[in-house]
Amino acid sequence: MRKKIYSMIEPLNRETKINAFYDIFMIIAIVVSLIPLAFKEVLTVFIVIDKVCAAIFIIDYLLRFITADYKYGKKSIVSFLRYPISPMAIIDLVSILPSLFVVHSGFKILRVLRMLRALRVFRAFKATRYSKSVRIINKVFKQSRAPLTAVGTLAIVYILVSALIIVNVEPDSFENFFDAVYWATVSLTTVGYGDIYPVTTIGRIVTMVSSIFGIAIVALPAGIITAGYMEELQKNKEKTGVPAENGDENKSASENSNEEK
Repeated sequence: MRKKIYSMIEPLNRETKINAFYDIFMIIAIVVSLIPLAFKEVLTVFIVIDKVCAAIFIIDYLLRFITADYKYGKKSIVSFLRYPISPMAIIDLVSILPSLFVVHSGFKILRVLRMLRALRVFRAFKATRYSKSVRIINKVFKQSRAPLTAVGTLAIVYILVSALIIVNVEPDSFENFFDAVYWATVSLTTVGYGDIYPVTTIGRIVTMVSSIFGIAIVALPAGIITAGYMEELQKNKEKTGVPAENGDENKSASENSNEEK
């Protein structure tokens, strides 16, 4: 019985219909449980939603607890002691507690942690694993980890340097270094909110230079990923395609067969 429960909440070898249904059901429960947080009013329907969803999460927590030995592969009490201190179990528990006790309204923010539960039950979208394109993209990210890390480091250094320059060139427009970092980040990503901006000529020149170089830095990751993606596509075509020699032999055999006919 416990093994069937575990196969429902955690996939064993492959995704099953009941497992997919359970994942979708939990995702819906998570989304619905967050609806009351979007409103300031405390309505009766919101209280009911909160209690029902909390009950669902408690049942889910208990099911995962009683099948902890299957999760960790150890038929001992150690598995049941290990599960409650696992990161996701702690998140589950913390997200449930505000619904069980009357706490200060400031602690309601803990319920937002329920969104993190979605990271675990996103198995409902496991169908994307069987997508060739998704597998290729995952492989590209792994293989391009070094250049992407280098670009990320370059972007951070560029933001800090730009912030240091602008905060010294135009101290009146930027109250502190954080404001300058915020401005540099917005300029780098070419978002341009316009809430903080330089007013002097030198400050505007720095902004123009920062924005121009920012476009190049932002474009680098896209180029790296695209190049890696196209390279993986080519490799897959070579692996799955028919070799040239075999292709020519098959073609000649087919032509000879047609001539004999």
